[in-house]
Amino acid sequence: MTQNKQVSDIEGRSVGGLITWPRGYQVLTGVYFLGRAGGLVRHFAATAGIRPGDHAIDLGCGPGRLANELARQAGPQGRVVGVDPSAPMIEYARAHAAANCTFELGAAQSLPYPDASFDVATCTFAMHHIAEADRITALAGIFRVLRPGGRLLLADTHPATSGVRGLAIRAMAGLAAHRGGHNGGHTHDEPGDALAAVDVRRYRGPLADIGFTAIEFRTGPFATGILTAVKPD
Repeated sequence: MTQNKQVSDIEGRSVGGLITWPRGYQVLTGVYFLGRAGGLVRHFAATAGIRPGDHAIDLGCGPGRLANELARQAGPQGRVVGVDPSAPMIEYARAHAAANCTFELGAAQSLPYPDASFDVATCTFAMHHIAEADRITALAGIFRVLRPGGRLLLADTHPATSGVRGLAIRAMAGLAAHRGGHNGGHTHDEPGDALAAVDVRRYRGPLADIGFTAIEFRTGPFATGILTAVKPD
């Protein structure tokens, strides 16, 4: 039923691992989040600091759940763009798009938008799908397209979680790390390496080097880790 692929764009550059099964993904996330995924995306949108009238971009948008929530919170004067390299995901998202939300096929590491285009950028459960060699490029591109004072939110599962959910996270992290030859085509031999792939705390240093400030990590609902940052005025 499911299919994950490592693909390249038309210029031959890797865009990382793709999830190409939107309906199955919706079912899977619904089960994992106990039917409360809507509450999680509302939390992400609010934590990202979305405000009425804002322009936002959601990278690795998948079937579009968070992008549509950002559009709802931005209101009719706001605009949201969801970006994902998976054509089936974009097709599904377009069929379920809010009036002020558009979806475009593309990769986080090659954003075509002008400088200072967005007030908010989000990337949830997606950074580990980008080839590791391209992740800093993706973060630098986000910095470029954010306006001064713009806010970034990165989120993923939090590997410090214990219990049954912690075991599930470790299993999912292992799949993510090995899928499609991530991290430059190398596989991970140690469990800790797989967990590091989904730990957004690893981006605190790179974000600071790029120029972001007010970098803050917190844990969120459903064993998520959330990293926020601001592009200075």
